[in-house]
Amino acid sequence: MQSFTLIFLVFLFASTVVQIWLSLRQKQAVQSHRSAVPAAFVDKVSLAEHQKAADYTLAKGRFGRLQIILGVLVLLAWTLGGGLDWLDQAWRSLGWGALWTGTAVILSMTLISSLIDLPSSLYSTFVLEERFGFNKTTFKTFLVDLLKGSALGLVIGVPLILFVLWLMESAGSAWWLYAWAGLTIFSLVMTWAYPKFIAPLFNKFQPLEEGEVASRIHALLERTGFNSQGVFVMDGSRRSAHGNAYFTGFGKNKRIVFFDTLLKHLTPSQIEAVLAHELGHFKRKHIVKGMVLSVLMTLIGFGVLAWLMREPWFYSSLGISEPSTYMALILFMIVSPVFTFFISPILARLSRKHEFEADEFAAQQSSATELIAALVGLYRENASTLTPDPLHSAFYDSHPPAAIRIAHLQKQT
Repeated sequence: MQSFTLIFLVFLFASTVVQIWLSLRQKQAVQSHRSAVPAAFVDKVSLAEHQKAADYTLAKGRFGRLQIILGVLVLLAWTLGGGLDWLDQAWRSLGWGALWTGTAVILSMTLISSLIDLPSSLYSTFVLEERFGFNKTTFKTFLVDLLKGSALGLVIGVPLILFVLWLMESAGSAWWLYAWAGLTIFSLVMTWAYPKFIAPLFNKFQPLEEGEVASRIHALLERTGFNSQGVFVMDGSRRSAHGNAYFTGFGKNKRIVFFDTLLKHLTPSQIEAVLAHELGHFKRKHIVKGMVLSVLMTLIGFGVLAWLMREPWFYSSLGISEPSTYMALILFMIVSPVFTFFISPILARLSRKHEFEADEFAAQQSSATELIAALVGLYRENASTLTPDPLHSAFYDSHPPAAIRIAHLQKQT
């Protein structure tokens, strides 16, 4: 066994054990608090609602642990099990050039992976979400979404794959800088285009109707100096009972989007507070900081890939008999998460810091009390656990735990 094979297996084993351990810690934390609503929420959340959130979290945890094991088995099958090498040899036998062979390997691997993931997606939507009353998706909608997503992936993905592989083959030792620049431009174009051209393929977006909510929102936007293409309501209830709100796009193509499910459950003043929180992300430049971090991480990733693709041991250690640029790209994409898993707490902590800052902005521009009420309403309607395990939360949660977040906001009142 080559040394890198051993390193890969050690990291894979360690990350898998830690993920399952964290999941079991979460299970213990939620189960141990299931019988009583936390004191901070006792007058806001009923015992039945609290127990539903606990049961929902536990059910997702059980399913998540199975997915972790499945993911490990699939990864091993692709690499040391010889799956990728077999797929590569099958396409090489057709005698195509490296560019089209590589594209065919990537697309066929993506298709097989999607078919492997399909039962999990069906179970999550039509069993797990259905059991707790969240699923609103019909099988027809699920199938249409799947077909639309696949077609869109081909239209956008194939040219992108060809572009990157062409650079890897033809642009010399600096290919990774060109690829990084091209991917960065592509990401910016997609961020700009998504709200106007892509999102409407899957959901309907209607301008927010005039009324108290619209008046509050327009006043908030005016006093914070935020310009956008408009405030829209998305028909999220077609697929799920979960509620949310988000910003999308950038530049002159920015949009504010509310799920229709969120508007049904919150009062106008609470909706204003939620929007003030989202504006806080914009005003505190969290979106720009996130994009810069993503660009830098992509640059580092391409640099590491440029080094690895020149090393024969990188291929042979992961079950590949014939080195190629496209196989280096595939291996890097599927193996790198094993090694980057342990930086998750750093990224999650940064995200939680941004959430606190956005909450502070909302408290200044709207009302901390109303934001607290809105958050509690969202926790209740989305069946979010109020008692997560702190270590599990540190690894996975982009938002602060409910009790800590509410306590922080109460200091702003």
